[in-house]
Amino acid sequence: MDADGRWRILRLHVEDQVPLAALARHHGLGVRTLERWHARYRAGGLSALGRVPRADAGGHHLPADLIALIEGLGLTRPRPPIAAIHRTVVKVCAGTAWPVPSYGVVRSIITALDPGMVTLALEGAGSYRDKYELALRRTADRPNAMWQADHTLLDIVLVGTDGKPARPWLTVVMDDCSRAICGYTVFFGAPSTMHTALALRQAIWPKADPRWPMCGIPDLLYVDHGSDFTSDHLARTAVDLHIRLIHSAVARPQGRGKVKRFFGTVNTELLTTLPGHLHSGAERWPAPALSLADLDAAVGAFVLDYNDRAHGELGVSPRSAWIADGWLPRLPDSLQALDGLLLTVARSRTVRRDGIHFQGMRYVSPTLAGFVGRPVVIRYDPRDITEIRVFDHDQFLCTAVDQEHHAKQISLKDVQAARNARRRALRRGINERIAVVAAHTPDAPARPVPPRVPTVARLKVYKEDLR
Repeated sequence: MDADGRWRILRLHVEDQVPLAALARHHGLGVRTLERWHARYRAGGLSALGRVPRADAGGHHLPADLIALIEGLGLTRPRPPIAAIHRTVVKVCAGTAWPVPSYGVVRSIITALDPGMVTLALEGAGSYRDKYELALRRTADRPNAMWQADHTLLDIVLVGTDGKPARPWLTVVMDDCSRAICGYTVFFGAPSTMHTALALRQAIWPKADPRWPMCGIPDLLYVDHGSDFTSDHLARTAVDLHIRLIHSAVARPQGRGKVKRFFGTVNTELLTTLPGHLHSGAERWPAPALSLADLDAAVGAFVLDYNDRAHGELGVSPRSAWIADGWLPRLPDSLQALDGLLLTVARSRTVRRDGIHFQGMRYVSPTLAGFVGRPVVIRYDPRDITEIRVFDHDQFLCTAVDQEHHAKQISLKDVQAARNARRRALRRGINERIAVVAAHTPDAPARPVPPRVPTVARLKVYKEDLR
């Protein structure tokens, strides 16, 4: 019986002066029991009516060495069943003067072990660290003091650049203080420095949409130890932009929990509403219906909505928290200067009389007239290669455009996919014609079909790749 139940009985004596003997007869209790309750109530009030634990509760009348033996067996890796531990203890006790404990006593000793000790002994230091070690949570005290960046593989199937189903990745840059999403990018293939650079470019430079005011250069960028985050390119960019680059501990994602919770929100709130959503445990992929551009638009709209709705921990929207009382973010001198640090770098190109040739396209600008025959460096946004930025000895010259396609965006993936499709079509035509020749001239020697040689990417997109 708990303290409340005892008080309901004792209250009749305390407040209504009902004799304890009458209460004992009515409730089937001993008079001495009620007297003890009454004495405890007078000494300590209602809380004193609770059960008083026994001084020896949880203890066992066993030798300390025997208890240590049982606990040691319970910490053996892999841990044997408690029944096997009990049998071992019985055998040991038979050869000593120790009393033989029951199965229940052995079980109670093992289950009373410190959970942290059990985890450390049976699962290792890593598991113990993640479950029981005190973690210092990084928290920024103002907007743009610290940004977090991370990638995730999305639970959706899209139409890939080659027409086959493919799962996309999402890179997000989040402001730690306000939880605002400052930039993102969606892409196919493994995460790379290029994708990180594109997300940072969007995050840093002011957006055209007034509903998305987040911009500026952060004081600190908090990332993991992925190869894209530890590249020389990102390190040099951080130095040039005066960003302190901090890497979380290896295999310890706890410090990036805020951005990972956003990934969960995207998967549960956005992707479940889109065709091609990949359900957990699904044995087969659904038929893809969306392109990467469609998903990009959906994620962009979701980010705007996310930034404008109240955050559970903040009590205000991330957008309001980022704007705060009004302040001026630190910005690069120009978009060209930012691109010079973040965007991919191609090999040097020589300016021809009809422009710059790159990826089967021809880029022209009046400024190039004075540089015909001279080598230049081009930089470009892989999501839109209808224009390139031209540099001479790290000085920006101009933006050159491909006049045939400048009215619409063409990504590098689109160009590569078109080339591959054309190559496959030519190969099919060759094989069909060889088959016709073989069918009509059986005596003619078979013309060998040249083996397909895998194409090697000649384009080096980062400076470190040119070494």
